[in-house]
Amino acid sequence: MEIWFDRLTEGLSLARDEVSATSVLARLTAEAGFTLYSYLVLRADHAAALSNYPSEWQRRYLERCYAHVDPAIRGARAGMKAFRWSSTTFDGAKEQRRFMAEAVEFGIRSGLTIPVHTGYGGLALFTLASGEGDASQLPGLDPVIAAATIAQLHVRLSMLKLHTTTRPDIRLKLEELCCLRWSAEGKSMEAIAVIENMAYANVVFHLRNAKAALGATTLPQATALAKEFGLI
Repeated sequence: MEIWFDRLTEGLSLARDEVSATSVLARLTAEAGFTLYSYLVLRADHAAALSNYPSEWQRRYLERCYAHVDPAIRGARAGMKAFRWSSTTFDGAKEQRRFMAEAVEFGIRSGLTIPVHTGYGGLALFTLASGEGDASQLPGLDPVIAAATIAQLHVRLSMLKLHTTTRPDIRLKLEELCCLRWSAEGKSMEAIAVIENMAYANVVFHLRNAKAALGATTLPQATALAKEFGLI
């Protein structure tokens, strides 16, 4: 696996856009004996992924907030080191068993997950998955090299500013978007009320709702997330 991680680092260092990056990931995933890959980024209450997992599974995963029950994510948070897994590895809560049974229906039966911290409470996980039951039996896995490689992958993909294949389906009202946009421009709530000829209480109301919809705890975080998701 050490040579494979070197090839992953080298391949992504030459990627200049989303097409070339995903091509590298797909090719090396196959070389490792897997069929699926997923680069999942978790921030606050949101998840976004760059993946070749079945699109229906990706949509369902985000819409149903499966990041809260995914045993692989729970395992990553608990240990923060690379680990192998299969559909029979997790025998915990009923919701986790149901989750794994559903994943198997989409050809996700076993694999390898490598988590890394991304700062500011964020977490990124790179997963190789397969529909085979024994794909978790990979030899020669050095957890230090694995973590270092995926940290480089995270930085490289962040620099390329890839359009993740899935992101939260967040719907904000026009008034909420307007207030967020002015806030992003540095305007205070008092100033927004004057500019939009709106009651101050209404500005507070719209921004509070926008924060809730975005899963943000502060206004700066809400404006940052709205920009990241291309909403404003």
